Amino acid sequence: MSGSNIIPWVVGNWKMNPMQADAQQLIQDLKQLLQDAPITEQQCHIGVAPISIALLSVKQSLQNVSPAVKVVAQDVSQMAGTGAYTGEVSAELLKDSQIDYVLVGHSERREIFGDDVTKIKAKISNALNAHLHIIYCVGESLEQREAGQAEQIVLQQICDLAAVVKPEQWHNIVIAYEPIWAIGTGKTASPQDAQAMHAKIREGLTQITTEGQRTAILYGGSVKPENAVELAACPDINGALVGGASLNAESFYKIAQAFAKTE
Repeated sequence: MSGSNIIPWVVGNWKMNPMQADAQQLIQDLKQLLQDAPITEQQCHIGVAPISIALLSVKQSLQNVSPAVKVVAQDVSQMAGTGAYTGEVSAELLKDSQIDYVLVGHSERREIFGDDVTKIKAKISNALNAHLHIIYCVGESLEQREAGQAEQIVLQQICDLAAVVKPEQWHNIVIAYEPIWAIGTGKTASPQDAQAMHAKIREGLTQITTEGQRTAILYGGSVKPENAVELAACPDINGALVGGASLNAESFYKIAQAFAKTE
């Protein structure tokens, strides 16, 4: 079984980058590339995840781009609605600002900022209740992989997700597999290793939901133009969550081209 008939996603996670002027230049460069050689939404869904204070300005800059480039929040609060929660941005506030997509469970949120299973489940529930689409991140550390626990860890993270997703909400879920040891290190899982894990995730999803064969599973972990074509050829890799390479418009565009298979 594979998800090779799924329209791929290529999403750039800008993390805590860049400065405002550089962000605007990055958007202009990406718009020009898409104008010169369009990638249709039937070929590939494209998204960018800027810092929270840039979400609306980036959305405004991308307003007239065809095909649409989706704007993705990097995180969402575990608290719902509005209230006295200094520094937080709720799912409802994102939706009110017409931000329809959000990352949840990224390893940096888990490892650096203490997003444990309870917090992650609350974020998932809030996002889905606000009718947001979630890109849910899973992945194992190098220690866990070397201990032979990689599949166990990743499938447990899928089970954490399944515990709070209602059957009718699965169509709002995209999975992103990011081996933690490959994020920002220049290392990447081999296409064979990545495909094996994606196939295992697919198998797990099909046991949980009837949407398992239709759920996009993205690969993240030092995705670059140099390895994108080979990754895109794997039947269960339905796109990429791109870190550093997404801060260069040409590199990011080439990755999108690889998954859209327009090169």
